[in-house]
Amino acid sequence: MKLPTPPVAAPLVLVVEDEPGIATILVAYLERDGMRTLFARDGEQAVQLFRQNQPDLVLLDIHLPGMDGVDVLRFIRDQGQTPVIMVTALADDVDKLVALRLGADDYVVKPFNPAEVVARVRAVLRRSQPKAAAAPMAPIRVGALEINPAEHSARVYDPQGQATPLPLTLTEFRLLALLASQPRRCFSRAQLIEHCLPESDALERVIDSHLSKLRRKLQLAGQEEMIETVRSIGYRLWPGD
Repeated sequence: MKLPTPPVAAPLVLVVEDEPGIATILVAYLERDGMRTLFARDGEQAVQLFRQNQPDLVLLDIHLPGMDGVDVLRFIRDQGQTPVIMVTALADDVDKLVALRLGADDYVVKPFNPAEVVARVRAVLRRSQPKAAAAPMAPIRVGALEINPAEHSARVYDPQGQATPLPLTLTEFRLLALLASQPRRCFSRAQLIEHCLPESDALERVIDSHLSKLRRKLQLAGQEEMIETVRSIGYRLWPGD
């Protein structure tokens, strides 16, 4: 007798927001869309709930009492690659860029339409999930760099054949995989946004922030000049000798 397939749990979203009215609206819209929610009113509570529950996504306000959203984001990135959407005020362009440099997957700006926030959450969750129907892709090797789309991993090999894993965020991995898919091809910032952040309204300079952090990680792994900036055009991956 065939046993019934156990139901798939709805995504769990941790909402971190110090304004109760906004938090109530976000929770209501997320739950109406079929998601489970947790609520934290400050950074310390957010860290505690994250440790205890391991949510599928964190919706995180930048400005929080005590431990602010950027510090919470740093903690989450130290733990792994859980998707994070930052919530910021309209004038906080600097906050947006800092958050994206630290590995946020997207951001929304206050005041916002709650239905749009839910759509952003769904979009980031989709990007973070491997596509079950897709055929497994072979690893991509460019010089000393190897990217394994099936494992969602990347590593750099030294001359002795020892591998150094690259701790990449979801967006960084997507950018690196795209650049590595066509080495030496120059991709414009608009093309990188279209392929790697298709559901985002991110500005072109946001790509500069992601690639700056990606370049630093490659440098730490011994690949100093692998990502090249093509003046006034965009970026390309250069395999070297």
